[in-house]
Amino acid sequence: MFSGTTTHNIDSKGRIVLPARFREELGETFIVTKGFYDCVQVLSIPEFEGLRKNIKEMPARQALMMQYKIIATAVEVSPNSQGRIPIPANLRKAAGLEKTVTVVGMDSRIEIWNEDKLCEMLSANNDAFEDALGLLNL
Repeated sequence: MFSGTTTHNIDSKGRIVLPARFREELGETFIVTKGFYDCVQVLSIPEFEGLRKNIKEMPARQALMMQYKIIATAVEVSPNSQGRIPIPANLRKAAGLEKTVTVVGMDSRIEIWNEDKLCEMLSANNDAFEDALGLLNL
C-alpha cells in the first residue's frame, strides 16, 4: 500500500527520486503513465495489468478513451542506481511538472503532481469528499 505525501525535485533530465519504500513495493520495473486527473501516475506491473483488464471490460467508447489516455501514454521504467526514475517529457508537460513536484501515495498507485494543480483539484472536488465522508458512517 502506498501512502503519504512528499516533495521532490525533477533533475535536468526529467527524473525524480521516489521514496525508497515506494520503489521497494513497485519492484524492479514499473509503469509511468498519465493519471486520472492532471498528474502522472506510477503503477506496479500487476496493478497496471489489472487496470488494463478493467478498461477492456468497459463499453467500447469509454474503453477507447481510457486506452488513449492511460494505455497509449504508458512507459515501463526502472530506477537507476541512485533511485531516480525518468518521467517522459510528454507526461511532464501534460501534468505541468516543472522543478518541484508532490508525490502522493494513493493505496495501489502513486501520483506525481504539480503542487498548484493538486491544490486546485482538491478544492474543486471538496463536495465529492463531503459526500464520501457521509458514506463512511463514522
